[in-house]
Amino acid sequence: MSLRIIPTQVHGMLDYLTGSALLAAPGLLGIKDDPRAALTLRLAGGGATAYSLLTDYELGLVRLLPMPAHLALDAISGALLASSPWLFGFAERGTRYWLPHALVGAAEILAAATSKTAASTR
Repeated sequence: MSLRIIPTQVHGMLDYLTGSALLAAPGLLGIKDDPRAALTLRLAGGGATAYSLLTDYELGLVRLLPMPAHLALDAISGALLASSPWLFGFAERGTRYWLPHALVGAAEILAAATSKTAASTR
């Protein structure tokens, strides 16, 4: 039994939704006052959107990056995002500075572990 239950098309939708949300998050969460916290979210969002556009799946614009490589980047990005408040020293600013990073990072790792590695054929 495989744990890979998320179809690549759904994963693609999640990619673009997450990328956009991460880009907007510093303003929405009121954490623009800490450049480390804000930049980490923006870089994660911009990076995820960029490599999603290059992924070989239904929602990729230029299909260069194989889905397994995309999922590896998601897992690495998620781990970095989840640990960034402690790595870059802004966790002590309070929950609203570290919790979004930790939650979205964990969600990225989970999505990478549970998404299919190839589009289903009809």
